[in-house]
Amino acid sequence: MHSLLKLLIPASLLIVVQSYAQPDSTAIKQFIRIQAEILCADNMHGRGYVMDGRQVASTWLQGKFKELGLKPAPGNYSYTQPYYFPINTFPGKMKLVVNGNELKAGADFIIDAGSPSLTAKKLKAETIDMGSIADINGLKTAIRQFDGGSAYVLTNTDTMCKILGAHIEEIARVLPEGCYIIPRKSKLTWDAAQKTIPATVFYVKEDALPATLRDISVDVKAVLIPKSRNENIIGVVPGEVKDSFIAFTGHYDHLGMMGADAMFPGASDNASGVSMLLYLASYFAAHPQHYSVLFIAFSGEEPGLLGSQYYVAHHTVPLDNIKFLTNVDIMGDATDGVTVVNASEFTKQFGLLQQINNAHHYLPVIKQRGKAQNSDHYFFTEAGVPSFFMYSNGGKGFYHDIFDIAPELTLNHVAGVAQLLIDFAEGLNTLRP
Repeated sequence: MHSLLKLLIPASLLIVVQSYAQPDSTAIKQFIRIQAEILCADNMHGRGYVMDGRQVASTWLQGKFKELGLKPAPGNYSYTQPYYFPINTFPGKMKLVVNGNELKAGADFIIDAGSPSLTAKKLKAETIDMGSIADINGLKTAIRQFDGGSAYVLTNTDTMCKILGAHIEEIARVLPEGCYIIPRKSKLTWDAAQKTIPATVFYVKEDALPATLRDISVDVKAVLIPKSRNENIIGVVPGEVKDSFIAFTGHYDHLGMMGADAMFPGASDNASGVSMLLYLASYFAAHPQHYSVLFIAFSGEEPGLLGSQYYVAHHTVPLDNIKFLTNVDIMGDATDGVTVVNASEFTKQFGLLQQINNAHHYLPVIKQRGKAQNSDHYFFTEAGVPSFFMYSNGGKGFYHDIFDIAPELTLNHVAGVAQLLIDFAEGLNTLRP
């Protein structure tokens, strides 16, 4: 570049040109990794409801939207959209002691997210075989013997659930007050609950339990927050057409803390998706499009898509003005490509994705699925907004557990996902009426 020209162009603009003229895979991957590490840091407290983790994340995201040059939604002076819902939390004690040996929260056991507080010492362990229960009446009969005087170890619950066609959490919700241990062969997967249940229920790895159970002690503190404040974070990159939008979304909340020691960082779900969202925001802020580009980071996804449901009911831009929406969730490893929910519903747009990938080979494969109520795209689709939900395929399968940490994100082919989505958004301009 001519030296005089260098003097005339601001340094910040030179950086933008050098960074964004042609997306670099290594730079994209590094950007996404840095954001994911920040979102998974200890001070975010798992982006949940203990120690206001989701509010710490909200504040950081607002600053990030401003730093990247996004504008608040038209007519708004803030990036935030507040709303409220109840949530059950575990801010303090979380102890389970079997035969005098304390089990490790998160690794050896999880608590049912709807459980209330309970403190009890050396309850007699009473094992009940649930595998012989053949119908609802049999379950009701079994429940009558639970008088709360023991710690009930319910074995073969998977067999019972298959017979009854029920999920284990549904069984937990009909148990009476008391302490229950449900051994699990499968991985421990935690959740979030808006209501409490009568029983205090622990799901425990089978290999963490001794062959002979004598006594069980518990000390759990649960707090139901009847009206917790939550915020959707909304920003816009104005385009040539100010009132029509291409939208990218993803949820930033996760499960947070289960007691003082067990944190669920949510690296893949969904720090990776939010980091992808931020990279796309950084790109489009430097490369405005024909349509404006709308970015929404939702809260409340883990308790049941509450943030996206609220947004659709209280939208900040007319839903009819959203030309297309792509929701990104679980973006940590695309070794086996990505899957696109609603691909069969919006065949023209899915064809555009395939055409771009065939031309540039960003990803090994793009798989298609039909409609599914499994992420924040759902209420938009139901409201008539053309929408995809894209998630990556790969990784070690850490999900809703304490092992879903930032260092486990390989980010294989994730730069290719970003490049695909950039080309897809730019390609949607050619599909406009």
